[in-house]
Amino acid sequence: MPSPAEPARRLPAWAPLALLALWLVALAGWRPVALPDEGRYGGVAYEMLAGGDGLTPTLFGLPYFHKPPLMYWIDMAALHLLGPKPLALRAAPLLGAWLLGLALWIEARARWGAQDAARALAWLAVLPLFYLGGQYANHDMLVAGWISLAVVAARRAFDAERHRLAWICGAWAAMAMALLSKGLIGVVLPGLVVLPVLLWQRRWRALRLALHPLGLAVFAALALPWMLAMQQRYPGFFDYFIVEQHFHRYTEARFNNAQPWWFFLAVLPLGTLPMSLRLPAALRRIGPDLWWVIAIVAFFSLPRSKLVGYVLPALLPLTLLLFEAWRGRRGARLAWGLGALICVAAVPGIVRWGKPDHADVGAALHARMAPGDRVVVTSEPFFDLRLQARLTQPPAVLADWDALRNDGADSWHRELLDAARFDPAGGDRVLWTPARLARERCGPGRLWLVAPPDAAPQDARPVSTGRRATLYELPRPTACP
Repeated sequence: MPSPAEPARRLPAWAPLALLALWLVALAGWRPVALPDEGRYGGVAYEMLAGGDGLTPTLFGLPYFHKPPLMYWIDMAALHLLGPKPLALRAAPLLGAWLLGLALWIEARARWGAQDAARALAWLAVLPLFYLGGQYANHDMLVAGWISLAVVAARRAFDAERHRLAWICGAWAAMAMALLSKGLIGVVLPGLVVLPVLLWQRRWRALRLALHPLGLAVFAALALPWMLAMQQRYPGFFDYFIVEQHFHRYTEARFNNAQPWWFFLAVLPLGTLPMSLRLPAALRRIGPDLWWVIAIVAFFSLPRSKLVGYVLPALLPLTLLLFEAWRGRRGARLAWGLGALICVAAVPGIVRWGKPDHADVGAALHARMAPGDRVVVTSEPFFDLRLQARLTQPPAVLADWDALRNDGADSWHRELLDAARFDPAGGDRVLWTPARLARERCGPGRLWLVAPPDAAPQDARPVSTGRRATLYELPRPTACP
């Protein structure tokens, strides 16, 4: 302890947030690109940076409106600074995880002060679901961060004595960013968490504040310009983005990833081990935090299509409940240490036993490409190939597209067919049938094929064999004129 004459040295108030950023980033670039998700979303960002207009997300050069663009914009900036590396592709989820930590830190400081806020943040940092979700390049963690910040800002607006309007504008700004991250859930989920509590408590003045015109104006100024621009450019955008990708995906059973109703009741405890060992005690604390968890879990449990990342917006209130349940208990430090060990060990484990990406075959293709050469892929969604091979143009995709148009299954083929609806000419350039391939083999330049060994034509010449696919050169047939 310092003497009374010697002032105590204290870390800056923001130090826990800086440490959280270092913790998340340290190992984030180590493992290969996970396919198909990281390759798909990273590939979209790379295309937008390499040859797009910066506004329209494209996949294989075709307009891709499954998700809004904020993740791609963040990753474009990271790709510009770092180059096409796995760490750059994960910039958006890393930011989302940090924002979630920021929201928890704000909430915990208001409740318990700076010291316990730092401790609660340390608990969040070692939840495996949080740590790995922050290093996985999809839209889930980014939207979770903005949703968490929106709910916390709204709570501060309703409970603080000063700066209420600033807080409510911040909440609406965070919801606008959440909408641009993944869509309408960026508004629906904060409303589902906050409004029922206000109604239950009969806080009518708070309800009026929630709909303050200035907050609505901030939301509209941030959220609407991109969507209006896309609707003007592609007249079917609203119907596809709002109706098909939101309402149909939530209510219909034809989409992939069907899971039972109790899926998230298993994901949350398993993804937060060993801290979840005191989950029964944590859930006995009735209050707004528990409702926050219930609202998120219930909302995503209703549709049949479920993925682990959907439940990430429940991590902030769950962390608060677990922190209170463990505080002062024997074994708390041990539980925290085991959580940290699981997080650190998971990354090299994925590197060692996880599936590889297409970096090897991409490097082989990049070394051999010459002006006028063309590239075709088939049988697998080689979403990361353009990035890995630094291709200036999107590769063509070989499949029986006539048959696939009549197949209503939710698949990566369907994603490309949907994209071609917005750009039929681009679809004609990219979506090749076997008959089209036969004609193109007589065209100028060399024709490269990236495919699994069992999907290549018999006369294809293997050039380089990677861990997941092989690079072939397709020779010019002798029958060509």
